[in-house]
Amino acid sequence: MKLIHPAIGLRRATQADSTLLADLGAETFVDTFGAHNTTDDMQRYLVASFAPGIQAAELADPSAVCLIAEVGDQPAGYARLREGQPSRALVAARPIELVRLYARTPWIGRGVGAALMRAAIDEAGVRGCDVMWLGVWERNERAIAFYRRWGFLEFGDHAFLLGNDRQTDLLMARSVTFLRRQEP
Repeated sequence: MKLIHPAIGLRRATQADSTLLADLGAETFVDTFGAHNTTDDMQRYLVASFAPGIQAAELADPSAVCLIAEVGDQPAGYARLREGQPSRALVAARPIELVRLYARTPWIGRGVGAALMRAAIDEAGVRGCDVMWLGVWERNERAIAFYRRWGFLEFGDHAFLLGNDRQTDLLMARSVTFLRRQEP
């Protein structure tokens, strides 16, 4: 049994965190998906998604927020949320997307993901959002199980381009109000 760390701190990312998020994003993405994809596809995706300038632009987006989990003074994971509608398949007055939620490998199963999810749900509630949705790679069984424990249900799928590889993400959603009342 893995122990849940009692001292997980959470904070909002600022522009000063753009390099940290670029490094943390690339590290956690490679750790999660590197063994299942080609080096070329991974490199193309990392360059297009995790440069400090890209992270700075994401941090400047007023419809989005990035939360960083820390244990002591070390980053342990992060989550990024962005308001917006995924497709016509989701009926929601004010949806918010959980764009990313990743924990560094040593912190998986030790409460970082749960702390980030709680904070993401709280942020969605503060913003007045009614539904949280996300896309998760259909082959990422660990993440799918995590989201299901938090009450997310599938409502469709969409294409996700990783480098030159067209993959399928499952779309999952759950009521923000329900999630704020109940957690695993």
